[in-house]
Amino acid sequence: MTEIETYSDGGTERERRADSRDASASGERARARASESSGDESTAASERGRERITTCPECGGRLATDTEHGETVCDDCGLVVEEDSVDRGPEWRAFNSNERDSKSRVGAPTTNMMHDKGLSTNIGWQDKDAYGKSLSGRQRRRMQRLRTWNERFRTRDSKERNLKQALGEIDRMASALGLPDNVRETASVIYRRALSENLLPGRSIEGVATAALYAAARQVGNPRSLDEFTAVSRVDKMELTRTYRYVIRELGLRVQPADPTSYVPRFVSRLHLSEETERRARELLDDAASAGITSGKSPVGLAAAAVYAAALLSNEKVTQSQVSDVADVSEVTIRNRYKELLDASGTVSA
Repeated sequence: MTEIETYSDGGTERERRADSRDASASGERARARASESSGDESTAASERGRERITTCPECGGRLATDTEHGETVCDDCGLVVEEDSVDRGPEWRAFNSNERDSKSRVGAPTTNMMHDKGLSTNIGWQDKDAYGKSLSGRQRRRMQRLRTWNERFRTRDSKERNLKQALGEIDRMASALGLPDNVRETASVIYRRALSENLLPGRSIEGVATAALYAAARQVGNPRSLDEFTAVSRVDKMELTRTYRYVIRELGLRVQPADPTSYVPRFVSRLHLSEETERRARELLDDAASAGITSGKSPVGLAAAAVYAAALLSNEKVTQSQVSDVADVSEVTIRNRYKELLDASGTVSA
């Protein structure tokens, strides 16, 4: 028979175990009630936060989001609670599930400025890991080997190697001339068309790439002179003009003559002149075009002369030598065109 130990207060061991179990159960119930109460409080706080967000702080009316203008306004009093909100949705629209699946994408958008349209992997040149720590000598040699094989795999045939070299040349010249991305994209499309229509045999890659960039700059309305292109290109001026005429003729490109006013903002910015000078230069060129004296003359020379004349009319100090250096035209051209522009506008020569 098992003996039952009796304590000084008269209780047995079995009774004490039962009391401890009851105490632990009551403690768990108390903790459950406390967590429920805290959960209710947090829920109430979040509901109050949502209430503050969805109601007008002035009249208590309902707020509505105008996705077209990026604003959150009150339907009752018209108060603008938030403006310039970020639209995190896609930039395209889809009207059925198939169209939505075809337009959805992951990662950066494709671009014609890369020979593979940006779809392949590019291994960076920094010899560092994800935490910014330098790699060991063995790891650096391994990464260099991976970069070499990655470059070999990115170009499958001679056409892709040709395209890669040409697009790199376009990017180099566009950076040197300060041309924006839309000009580079247009030049890349022109070169792709020339490559697909087999216009390159007998001509250099650099020549066709320069001609494509020159045509793209004129098409977009951000032209540069032939002398500026010759300064950054690896081909001479004669080859550039000959290749340019051949490309636009074979591809059927419609390139309008360069407008002298498109050169004015760049010249004014480089000379640090005022907006009034730019406005007066545009007016002088418009008067010259109306008088019919711009036909057959260099648009760069006309723009440089207009900027010089406008600066004098606006009482700004600028010399013919300074304008000549910026526009890359001779001072004689500026003097001749300057007088013609003032005569066409009816302004007395300064």
